Amino acid sequence: MNGKIATLAAVLATVFAGSALAAVPAGYPAEYQKIVDAGTKEGKVVIYSTTDTKAAGPLIKGFEEQYPGIKVEYNDMNSTELYNRYLSEQASGGGSGDVVWSSSMDTALKLATDYAAEYVSPEKEKLPTWAVWQQKAYGTTYEPVVFIYNKRLIPANEVPDSHSALAKLIAAQSDKFKNKVTTYDIEKSGLGFMLAVQDSKSDKDYFAHLADIAKGGLTVQSSTGTMMERVSSGENLIGYNILGSYAEARIKGDKSLGIAYPKDYVLVLSRVSFISAEAEHSNAAKLWFDYVLSEKGQSILANQADIPSLRQDIEGKNDIDGMTKLLGQALKPIPVDESLLEYLEPKKRLEFIKQWREAAAK
Repeated sequence: MNGKIATLAAVLATVFAGSALAAVPAGYPAEYQKIVDAGTKEGKVVIYSTTDTKAAGPLIKGFEEQYPGIKVEYNDMNSTELYNRYLSEQASGGGSGDVVWSSSMDTALKLATDYAAEYVSPEKEKLPTWAVWQQKAYGTTYEPVVFIYNKRLIPANEVPDSHSALAKLIAAQSDKFKNKVTTYDIEKSGLGFMLAVQDSKSDKDYFAHLADIAKGGLTVQSSTGTMMERVSSGENLIGYNILGSYAEARIKGDKSLGIAYPKDYVLVLSRVSFISAEAEHSNAAKLWFDYVLSEKGQSILANQADIPSLRQDIEGKNDIDGMTKLLGQALKPIPVDESLLEYLEPKKRLEFIKQWREAAAK
């Protein structure tokens, strides 16, 4: 009997200790304590994400330290898998992610239109207006899209500094670049499709440039990691439409890989997140959501995960201010709004893929 009492006391002590440590963040309204307490009672939050588990690791660790009564169940998937899995689970009424966090901005917003809960984050006023859609879907990062190249095999004076320069370089040396250029498979990667659409909106000569880039033959992948590995090894020479956050993290330990930021325009991706209207752990989901957007969470992303912050008050250069100083007017943030949905309409999507295939086959 005494043993059982001791065990119960230990469990209760752990629960109450967790609650005591989980205080309302500075600057938040006092009533936020109700969300903290309810989230701690739920004890878990389920995240569906395209952000690599390794990159998200410091963020998960920081969240669990701030809210010690809540465990993060983190599910890392590619964008197409995430979309299909979440959609299927919502249709069947089974368990699913409490929070969606996807680099495929268009498919994430499509899910949000049908399944997101409305939530006004206490961090909302710290974010750019273009990053918040109907208080349901929020942009969370500020990630330039870049070119990568093999520094051993591409001379410094040949590194392209614009999309037209990339096309010109490859078209002029199609034998050298035969099957040596890599990018996303736009049919298998939701992110790849979205970036290709945004390129076509930003570059009036997009399909002509694509045809020149493909003169040596394109090698398409659904994974950023695979593309970086192949360029680093020399199997491919150049990759484009690569997330700069992953590339910057990679080059810290990879002397073969180089990064080029195009000067004509630099698409800026912001990973879109929302809380599911049917979230089983809805309060814990709010705590995670706000933590990701907070100064603390954004600082972890910027300075530990090498993912640039959407905020302007983060220490260091890896935030929206730092990127603006580096790249200036070339930056083209992709807004979190209905324009993302245009090419998800089946007919337009198929027409775009057909046009892309025709250009890429040349």
